[in-house]
Amino acid sequence: MLKRLLQASSIVLLSTVALAQQTTTSATTQHSEHAQGTPPASKAKKLTRAEFDALVAHPDQVLLIDVRRPDEVSSIGGFPVYLSIQIKDLKNHFSEIPKDKAIITVSNHAGRAGIAADLLTDNGFRVAGAVGAQTYEAEGGTLLKIPVPKTPEGQNGAAQAPTSK
Repeated sequence: MLKRLLQASSIVLLSTVALAQQTTTSATTQHSEHAQGTPPASKAKKLTRAEFDALVAHPDQVLLIDVRRPDEVSSIGGFPVYLSIQIKDLKNHFSEIPKDKAIITVSNHAGRAGIAADLLTDNGFRVAGAVGAQTYEAEGGTLLKIPVPKTPEGQNGAAQAPTSK
């Protein structure tokens, strides 16, 4: 009887240790994914190429907001008509974004676009979804190569710090 009780206790103890290890591994994996830059999950719909193409077929009803840096847009490519607002500046430009159009947010793989879409939705904007430019291209879509605009100082898209005189 004592032998059976010890065996049962050992099984329970080993099960508890295995569960604790599994939970620790899962938490470590989740933490390392966020530490490596994996964006948190978005509530926004991630648009397929077909869904995106159907929406932009009505340009009077939709607005594209590209939240990537200008160098990303120029090196990877983008869409012909869009509003460029980096995600870090989005809150500062709410007054410039119309609320009467469906908004599609754009980033490379829809990670930042999803975060931007959630932010816009939470602030009363009508968001159709998020799209990744590279994902769109991988699904057979065509991107345009868009050069970084020149600033008056001749810098490519980078603001030059004022110099003291």
